[in-house]
Amino acid sequence: MRAVEISSPGGPEVLKPRDLPKPSPKPNEIVVKVAAAGVNRPDVLQRMGLYPVPPDASPLPGLEIAGEVAAKGAAVTLWKPGDKVCALANGGGYAEYCAVPETQALPVPKNLSMVEAASLPETFFTVWSNVYDRGRLAPGESLLVQGGTSGIGVTAIQMAAATGNRVFATAGSDDKCAACLRLGAEKAFNYRTQDWAAEVRAATGGQGVNVILDMVGGDYVPKELKCLADEGRLVFIAFLRGPKTELDISQVMLRRLTITGSTLRPRPAEFKGAIARSLRERIWPLLEAGRIKPQIYRTFPLEQASEAHRLMESSQHIGKIVLSV
Repeated sequence: MRAVEISSPGGPEVLKPRDLPKPSPKPNEIVVKVAAAGVNRPDVLQRMGLYPVPPDASPLPGLEIAGEVAAKGAAVTLWKPGDKVCALANGGGYAEYCAVPETQALPVPKNLSMVEAASLPETFFTVWSNVYDRGRLAPGESLLVQGGTSGIGVTAIQMAAATGNRVFATAGSDDKCAACLRLGAEKAFNYRTQDWAAEVRAATGGQGVNVILDMVGGDYVPKELKCLADEGRLVFIAFLRGPKTELDISQVMLRRLTITGSTLRPRPAEFKGAIARSLRERIWPLLEAGRIKPQIYRTFPLEQASEAHRLMESSQHIGKIVLSV
């Protein structure tokens, strides 16, 4: 099969097309003939040598795919060859064939292309797990999304708006803020020109938001505590401005704040399968009804994965970058 491997840790140029053996399914796995594969920040970190691969995962990059089931393991009961699926992969997505645990696959939503379906799993699993499970976003509550035009951001904005929540977002330009509004945010703030923490407090009548989804960390954290409502939850999924910060513990105590976070890739298949079941029940109907729409910024052929990574690192995109296989 054709695949793209990381020849050595480094810049985008270390992504090299190669011919490699097709994977064989383990008893509880399916092998998907990949039509498209999503590109995500963890792929960039893995390429740089900063995101360890789990011991039992493919060393190839790529954490989300869409395609057709080509083979199944002896214990598989959920899928059969020919089924069209999108799936959260543990690795190996930048290839013509990818093996994934059967529980981490979902049907391609009606009316979506394979490219659109490939853009779903990584961000949808991440947002559901962190905003709804860990962050406990409840009906009628409010959410602040940091980095609203990232792949995670466009998913979080649309998902929360579709489930009836007030959504606010930050982004790095006026054009990106306008995009957040089109996606369903009530207000969006340019973090380069506005005091977003003060703006969030003003927009909520001084109450603050119930949940913040943060991929920034660093010096954002003290500001985030100030714009959380009492009993608010701050959820970390990355730390683009660094993993260390100053924390006013008295605010956490007095206002009963919760600070949490998670990583998805090392979690077991059973955990990811539970997220998949929640998504199929709660979110897939919203996708099929058109209330949530994949946001594809650009596609590249598989062999141009290095160019896709350069675009990812430029942060010029709004939405998802996808490889067509």
